[in-house]
Amino acid sequence: MYKKLVTIIAATIVVGCATNPDKISTAYVSPLKYRNYDCDQVAIEMDHVSRRTTDLYFSLKNEADADAAQMGVGLVLFWPTLFFLEGGDGPEAAEYAQLKGEYEALRTTAVEKKCALEDMPPSPEEIIAAKKEEEKAQQAGQANSIPD
Repeated sequence: MYKKLVTIIAATIVVGCATNPDKISTAYVSPLKYRNYDCDQVAIEMDHVSRRTTDLYFSLKNEADADAAQMGVGLVLFWPTLFFLEGGDGPEAAEYAQLKGEYEALRTTAVEKKCALEDMPPSPEEIIAAKKEEEKAQQAGQANSIPD
């Protein structure tokens, strides 16, 4: 009985948690998909893909953080709560991997067409890093404004 319970809990932990988006690998997308695009079209598509990828990153990050917190509470306080983990890698994770591949294909196309990369929109990684820095600065500002 005890072994069966431990097995069920372990399976729930492994299957139920959402993957951190930093650990989701990039799906391959052929650059040939964009071979007929000119530099302006590549830039417009890169901007769209970059924005959607960034939105999905933060959505998946929040989901993974929530699952991690729920697992921590479940393991420490009340293990049956682990059965209610909502995560798992669903369609958003698959779309995120696909969009990362789309961005790489667009970047490859831009290089092949000799588009000016400095005129291209920022990559999802650059946007995410900037937003993280912005959040850190806001948190530091809030910490400094709290009176002693």
